[in-house]
Amino acid sequence: MITTKNWMTVCAAALCAALALPVQAREGIYLATTTSTENSGLLAHLLPAFEASSGRKVFVVALGSGAALAMARRGDADLVLVHARADEDKFMAEGHGAVRRDLMYNDFVIACAASDPARIRGGSDPIAAFKKIAASGVKFVSRGDRSGTETMEQSYWLAAGVRPAPANYIAAGRGMGEVLTMAAELQACTLSDRATYATYQAKTGLAIMVQGDARLFNPYGVITVNPQRHPGVNSVGAQALMEWLLSPQGQQRIASFRPGGQQLFFPSVRPAP
Repeated sequence: MITTKNWMTVCAAALCAALALPVQAREGIYLATTTSTENSGLLAHLLPAFEASSGRKVFVVALGSGAALAMARRGDADLVLVHARADEDKFMAEGHGAVRRDLMYNDFVIACAASDPARIRGGSDPIAAFKKIAASGVKFVSRGDRSGTETMEQSYWLAAGVRPAPANYIAAGRGMGEVLTMAAELQACTLSDRATYATYQAKTGLAIMVQGDARLFNPYGVITVNPQRHPGVNSVGAQALMEWLLSPQGQQRIASFRPGGQQLFFPSVRPAP
């Protein structure tokens, strides 16, 4: 059932063995999600509380948002947690999703070597910053992995009407944490979600150069996979996890994730008056 060539590089052997079972034998809840929720430590903060209260086990596969949705399109995931709204809407329109809800949000930042090689420090306009990066000859490291972050990055390049010279543009095909590490090694710039940037800041020494614009808004959605389209999914478990994430307990847990005292994700569900 699993067809992705590099599957063994993104999940543990035990998880692969479980997914290789006939669909009717699947146990636990399989969550396909973007790397930012894993790299930041958010899932390690959230899921043990859900597992303890529900008695259900959650297996996580962290990919770019596009790859996570592709996994769900094959029926290999029960629940999806991503940040690529246009792709999420397409997934729903195709009938692969049963229910989609806004879950939380944060924002993107443009991070570069602390020396500010592109001279963009203190800005808020991502389009103007991308124009300066392209003109400066500074290297730019892209996710290059069909993630929500890459999708947003490409929209900025399109709006800017310019791109870095090919020698200065590195499409890494990696998760956000690895891309931040590469950008530090190359004294380059990159686009990152704030949560993963904050988690890797001490390791990389990268500094935020551009932040605060409305165009850097980064919403996350959670989607249950449609059991009518994919009969093998654990729809009961997926619904239970979605309801917990959207509940006051789950939303408070998201808000309380504050490594180093900094809130990195903000709940989308407003408490009842």
